Amino acid sequence: MIAKVLEVDNHTVTTHFVLLGFPTQPAFQLLLFFVFLEIYLLTLVENFLIVFVIHSDGQLHKPMYFFLSNLSFLEMWYVTVISPKMQIDFLSHDKTISFNGCMTQLYFFVTFVCTEYILLAAMAFDRYVAICNPLQYPLIMTNHLCGTLAAGCWFCGLMTAMIKIVFIARLHYCGTPHINHYFCDISPLLNISCEDSSQAELVDFFLALMVIAVPLCVVVASYATILTTVLRIPSSQGRHKAFSTCASHLAVVILFYSTTLFTYAHPKRMYAYNSNKMVSVLYTVIVPLLNPVIYCLRNREVKAALRKTMLCKGSEPREDGAVIN
Repeated sequence: MIAKVLEVDNHTVTTHFVLLGFPTQPAFQLLLFFVFLEIYLLTLVENFLIVFVIHSDGQLHKPMYFFLSNLSFLEMWYVTVISPKMQIDFLSHDKTISFNGCMTQLYFFVTFVCTEYILLAAMAFDRYVAICNPLQYPLIMTNHLCGTLAAGCWFCGLMTAMIKIVFIARLHYCGTPHINHYFCDISPLLNISCEDSSQAELVDFFLALMVIAVPLCVVVASYATILTTVLRIPSSQGRHKAFSTCASHLAVVILFYSTTLFTYAHPKRMYAYNSNKMVSVLYTVIVPLLNPVIYCLRNREVKAALRKTMLCKGSEPREDGAVIN
């Protein structure tokens, strides 16, 4: 496959890239198509159910579930940015993607990844207030603060992605630009640039440091304080109840942070290895599939609301429940 290029001002302007994807036999490509299609559809259904149930059941109109609905809404779009193109490539010999299409995919992917980092930190802060300051929880986690935190997460994700795209999109690519990945990501694009990409790398590193390190510090500080508080609870039943309120979120944080940090916390040249594609599958395909399952299996209120939904029974909001629109 030859990338289509134009000659402008002595520079080769790339109009298309080639996604190498998963180089396997055609029969196995067909199998991968059906496997990933099933995972994609199941992920959409799971996350849609979470969003629908939380917004339709008054008992779930609480800050914790407000953030959870934002996470599920985010992940529906997160997988949609990557999965459809990947599945088309499984069935097609033409694995090209236009330059504009590649930059668009990269922009939304970075937006959703950065937003999820910050959103998980906001959820950790919510759990910190609920466990460490339970009496002040309704006064601190107001509707206004929750809405501001959620909007701030999305705004930071959008702005971070925009800045990164400005520096990556203006790089030049020589010859036939083959991207050793199944979607357009930052490191594979930096690897195939035929000019000095140190400025783009520096900007990417600085923004990644801000978007990853700061939320990670918030998560670690929140859970360190939570652990200290829980260990002071005299009864084992009380400690178990406190831990159970944040166990699901902690599991999601560990899954998402560990897989993404493994992928991005190393020099860009290491992205030439195919092992990184397998790790990328974890956080782009598997984690969005598992997150709703983790929250449902560990949360009695969500499971009860789902049963009501499946049985087509209405649910009345509790009188003491704080409603978040």
